[in-house]
Amino acid sequence: MPDSHDQNFKNLILDYPRQALELFAPDEAAHLGEDVTFTPIREEQLKDRLSDRFLELDIPLLLEWPDGRREALLFVIEQHTDPGSFSVHKLARYSLSLAELFDTDRVVPVVVFLKPPRRAPEQIVLGNEFFSYLRFRYIRCVLPELPGEQYLESPNLVARLNLPNMHWPPELKLAIYASAVRGLESLEGNPDKQAKYLEFIDIYAQIDNNERMLFEQNYRKEAATMTGFVERHEAIGKEKGLQEGLEQGLERGLEQGLEQGMKRGQREARLATARNLVQVTTLDNATIAQATGLPEADVQALREGGTSHSLS
Repeated sequence: MPDSHDQNFKNLILDYPRQALELFAPDEAAHLGEDVTFTPIREEQLKDRLSDRFLELDIPLLLEWPDGRREALLFVIEQHTDPGSFSVHKLARYSLSLAELFDTDRVVPVVVFLKPPRRAPEQIVLGNEFFSYLRFRYIRCVLPELPGEQYLESPNLVARLNLPNMHWPPELKLAIYASAVRGLESLEGNPDKQAKYLEFIDIYAQIDNNERMLFEQNYRKEAATMTGFVERHEAIGKEKGLQEGLEQGLERGLEQGLEQGMKRGQREARLATARNLVQVTTLDNATIAQATGLPEADVQALREGGTSHSLS
């Protein structure tokens, strides 16, 4: 996973959309129900009509209920590492554009901050001293304001992975790290994702060498778990690489066999043509060789009725 906060959170939300909404927008998530489906809106679907540069930083999710009891709902999730780069006007414009594009007014904007947004307004109101004509607000989740102690044993994987981003006293740093690792082990069984999100934890925990030594001494089970993640991921990678190598080898062998077969078939057809020309015409060897693309020596061997190796 590249050390890009935007991409890290985009992957996280797309891999675990329900858990992400439960952490970032708990009041909304409480009303979703178990049968709701989550569909990410692909960027290609948006670029034809929405070309703002901040599009790639946003994560639109379409929520639908198969039984139709609720209309579809569109969540727009932004993640900001630097609160100074956040623009509530851009978010409002983007949310309105999506509402128009999908012909809906059921849009929920959510912003996740990795640092406290001291100057980011919580809403904008357009109007004058007498009337308000447009009011826009959004759900804001400020991770460093969430109390990490409350999520140490959370069943929500997104919360456990984000423990290093929450608020906690310095003396709990290694405990926070260990809890994130335990959560990854107990809540995610896919080895590829375990390795992927172990890197996520490492990026945001920022454990130095001395702290890692203390961690390995005091949290041996979690340290062994981390080693297991990496070893299983490497073993699966080697197995996949071997399988892909075998498949590529078989494919290449088949292609070569077909190519050789075609060449052999073409040669046999040329020999048959040359044999007929030798038998029914008075053409000389050079003319027959030119007509069939065979060497003159092969034509001479046919004329002599030979079975030389060159004809096989």
